[in-house]
Amino acid sequence: MWIFYACGSAFFAGVTAILAKCGIRETDSTVATALRTIVVLIFSWIMAAITSPLSAVHSIDAKTWVFLILSGLATGASWLCYFHALQKGDVNKVVPIDKSSTILTMILAMLLLGESISAAGVIAIFLIGIGTFLMIEKKADGAASEEGDLSWVIYALLSALFASMTSILGKIGIEGVDSNLGTAIRTAVVLVMSWLMIFMTGKKDKLKGIRRNELFFIIISGFATGASWLCYYRALQEGTASVVVPIDKLSIIFTILFSRIVFHEHLSRKALIGLLGIIAGTLLIALPSFI
Repeated sequence: MWIFYACGSAFFAGVTAILAKCGIRETDSTVATALRTIVVLIFSWIMAAITSPLSAVHSIDAKTWVFLILSGLATGASWLCYFHALQKGDVNKVVPIDKSSTILTMILAMLLLGESISAAGVIAIFLIGIGTFLMIEKKADGAASEEGDLSWVIYALLSALFASMTSILGKIGIEGVDSNLGTAIRTAVVLVMSWLMIFMTGKKDKLKGIRRNELFFIIISGFATGASWLCYYRALQEGTASVVVPIDKLSIIFTILFSRIVFHEHLSRKALIGLLGIIAGTLLIALPSFI
């Protein structure tokens, strides 16, 4: 059953990137992150209240609290970097770098969680790595001439790093805790972190004058993120991180498809080959779980 949750996470995550891009054309990415986190927080606590008694918060031990908070901080950092990268670069340029967190997550899951990687898994890592390189290499060259600013690359790489840390810390932090409750607690940490960033960087004045259409997309992207999170951490709780994470990364298919429809972004032949490599590697990892 967790396979379906992982696939649902991929779909909603793919939609999130498109909706968020529509909401940060003029709105500051940090401000947008803080606003959409409010939506995710409300969404996640409602689901937590439905699936488990909120009194269960008092039964969470100290170790679990530590890892839930750490994973929340990692998530907040990943979000801030990801949406800043999206604001500066095209969706098709940012997403492949962000999805490279798959490789690091699989390696960390083996080293820290004791999850094994089969021969097929090794081949899959190679395919995903080569595929990501093909997509990044072409896009980065194009960005240098088109934008003259490659800062989005740094933010995208940081997003990938923090995303992999989120997966590992989240896997440890949700042991013995209802997945929806864990998601709600984690979201509260992200909310505090994102609003602190606004006041620390002096961006509170940017809350005024946000265009209504962008605010709409920011809110909707929050709902999409909430749905993706609930599916993702439910899948992590029931499945193995080395399989759940790659399936979740198939969101790149939905993201690129919708970016073609909404933003008219095109993939070069090399980037398309890279995308197929990422998909092939991901399916190679996930296939045994479907059989």
